[in-house]
Amino acid sequence: MATARHRLNRDLLFVGVPAVLVVVVATGLTLFLMRPAPPSEIVMSTGAADGTYHATATRYRDILARDGVTLRLWPSSGAVENLQRLSDPAAAVDVALVQGGIVSAAPPDSTKGLVSLGSVYNEILWVFHRGDRALDQLPPLNGKMIAIGDANSGTAALAMTMLEATGIARPPTTILKVGGKAAQNLLISGNIDAAFFVASPQSPIVQDLLSRSGIHLVSFRRADAYVRRYFYLRKFILPQGVFDLARNLPEHDVTLLGTTANLVVKDDLHPALAYLLLRAAAEVHHSPTTFSDLRAFPAANDTELPLSPEAARYYKSGPPLLQRYLPYWGANLVDRLLVLVVPALVILIPAGRLLPQLYRWRVRSRIYRWYATLKEVELELEERRTPEELEQILERLESLDDAVHRIETPLAYSENLYSFRQHIDLVRQRTQLAIRKTALSTTSEESRQQGTAS
Repeated sequence: MATARHRLNRDLLFVGVPAVLVVVVATGLTLFLMRPAPPSEIVMSTGAADGTYHATATRYRDILARDGVTLRLWPSSGAVENLQRLSDPAAAVDVALVQGGIVSAAPPDSTKGLVSLGSVYNEILWVFHRGDRALDQLPPLNGKMIAIGDANSGTAALAMTMLEATGIARPPTTILKVGGKAAQNLLISGNIDAAFFVASPQSPIVQDLLSRSGIHLVSFRRADAYVRRYFYLRKFILPQGVFDLARNLPEHDVTLLGTTANLVVKDDLHPALAYLLLRAAAEVHHSPTTFSDLRAFPAANDTELPLSPEAARYYKSGPPLLQRYLPYWGANLVDRLLVLVVPALVILIPAGRLLPQLYRWRVRSRIYRWYATLKEVELELEERRTPEELEQILERLESLDDAVHRIETPLAYSENLYSFRQHIDLVRQRTQLAIRKTALSTTSEESRQQGTAS
């Protein structure tokens, strides 16, 4: 009995060990190729601490914190520096807002490895100047003192592009790299003649300057020409009275220029974090504004960088199925488990069908290999007819039957053993019949010979 159990254990090991090895190798390979878990902290370059970029990044930070992800904010001078930090591996920046046109002006090599999650809102250019009347183009500012925004800011880059296009970027025009609140104060105090700002219509700077007498907003009469020359620019109409119907601010329609802010990330950002940032952008920017409709942002258009694969799927089909119904950590956990479970099922399901067959073959093979011996005996039975030879065949069948009887076979496969012994018995009966016929023939022959002799 112990020997039989030993043989059965060997059969199980013969089948089970290779199967376990295949599963272990497949699981190890899957773990090796599988992306690691998303980090719990990422860094965002934000722009000036009192600017729109930083305010937007703060809202992103609060939304990501709900899912246990820390968004660390790193203030900068603006969009140009944001792009520089993203391109610099030593800076360790994962995401930033970049103004339209900045990527096109940068060297092509500096944007390798960067992708866009889409445009998230319009960035409007506001040019305020001191004077008796409002201007409708920039050339009259030639020779004036103009603040164009902080160095390395998107405002300064866009302002220089427009001043150079109109031929007033050189002396006698004086260019000051000052922006934000400082530029606002200089313009109000009369220390400068004009200032460029890139801000939302609700910006306190814009609202304050629009309401001051002696300070006017430039309306770009040649906006269509700028849009034709610079693909990243858009034309916007600020309707009369949109800010204050009672005071009629502004007093007439104003034609403005602007671009879009893009949410730019490194192409190796974990997909789960990319989807989380897109969800945050949708929550922050879905509301209508003075220049955009409800749910106009985030959007897949106006991106100078290629869309990330996650963004392309998001704009086509929405958030992944798991993230629609599960919290961030739960969706990520299930997603990682599926990466392990699916390949395992691909192996285990066929193996679950193959292994019983392999085990059945292993057990039956100990019986089936004796069929060759039985067939050989049966062929000898057809060729040999002497009594001595038939007796030898009968002895071999008895030995074969005894050997087969000793084969260790699980109870579930016993029918194969008994079926084979029936086949042995069938050949035995034929042999015994042949022996009787031979004996009868011999007796008849002897009787005939005796009768002839008489």
